[in-house]
Amino acid sequence: MQAETLSRRTVIFVNVAHALDHFVLLIYPTAVIAIAANTAATYTELIGLATGAFVAFGLFSLPMGWIAERMGRRNLLAAFFAGCGLSCLGLSMAETPAHFAILLLVLGMFTAIYHPIGSAMLVTHARVLGRDLGWNGVWGNLGAAFASGVTALIAAWLGWRAAFVVPGLVCLAACAAFVAMVPGDGEAGEKQKKQGAEISVSRPVVMFAVFVLAIVAGGMTFNITTIALPKVIDERIGMDLPLALTGSLATAVFVFGALTQLAVGQLVDRFTLPSIFAGLALFQPLGLGLAAVSTGVPMLAGMVLVMAAIYGQVVVNDAMVARYVPPKYRAKAFSVRYFLGFTTSGAAVPLIAYLHGQGGFGTVLTAAALFGATIFAAALAFWMAAQPQRAAVPTPGE
Repeated sequence: MQAETLSRRTVIFVNVAHALDHFVLLIYPTAVIAIAANTAATYTELIGLATGAFVAFGLFSLPMGWIAERMGRRNLLAAFFAGCGLSCLGLSMAETPAHFAILLLVLGMFTAIYHPIGSAMLVTHARVLGRDLGWNGVWGNLGAAFASGVTALIAAWLGWRAAFVVPGLVCLAACAAFVAMVPGDGEAGEKQKKQGAEISVSRPVVMFAVFVLAIVAGGMTFNITTIALPKVIDERIGMDLPLALTGSLATAVFVFGALTQLAVGQLVDRFTLPSIFAGLALFQPLGLGLAAVSTGVPMLAGMVLVMAAIYGQVVVNDAMVARYVPPKYRAKAFSVRYFLGFTTSGAAVPLIAYLHGQGGFGTVLTAAALFGATIFAAALAFWMAAQPQRAAVPTPGE
């Protein structure tokens, strides 16, 4: 198979995997509304069962770069498709809280494969880095978006168990197609390799430290908002909406974020990454603050602003790894990047449950706004550290 054909197919399947990754992980946060309506358990009790999934989502991303060196990235991505499909089918048959907790943990382990492996495969085979990262972000965001809407619709029409069966079968079908059409990892052509040109920096330690801080805080805002969004709309929209319409509104918010990623991808190919990073980071605390103190349409507008900033930042962060890290270390770098973001943000689920019990979603969104402010501070520090150092001007007599 020609390198160009293999690269094109690889990028397509990596995009599909990104959509499915976010979709399957976010089925439960919407399905739990229907599950709670059919059991004696409350939302607060049931949502906590997903903690293991989101912890595993980050924890198991760390070794993936090293495992890929032995199994191959293509084989590991095939395991992702198969594992997610089988986990969803298992969840459709869950009966007790223990069953849900165990199977959600297993699902989290398989979803952990995508980001370090899929991201490394994407930047290797990308033809135009910013554009392809933007489109990849759109696929992931649409997966998250349609998770709420599709899950709500299926649960309303066919029951919550069917909401796990359908995507499980889709994952298994994608696995079969991927194995048949992508025979190996392959190598990028010269055009693709040029897109990953490295940027030299003068303050690598400082830039790494503030980037890590932004990743950790960004993981918290990402998971708090994406997990809580359906219930935030359900409680704070100011109207008694059916589950299907609540899920559709959540989908609309996510779709707006997806469209933003296309614009951010274009910006990555035209402007410096630190400047884009700082500009986007400002909108997270602003949007979360607005959503925390309002209801109805203003609350929804705040969440739209937040989603645009959050998903735009994902594109920028991946571009930073692609541009600042040598190619042979990228899979490991992506493993560390997502380990830090997703493992730390695994605390988002119990934090949502605790804060919601204490003061509702106003308190939850206020806490998220504080994490957003931390991201903005880190982004400003990164921008300042990325500025070229001026050479010292000697004084007379030196």
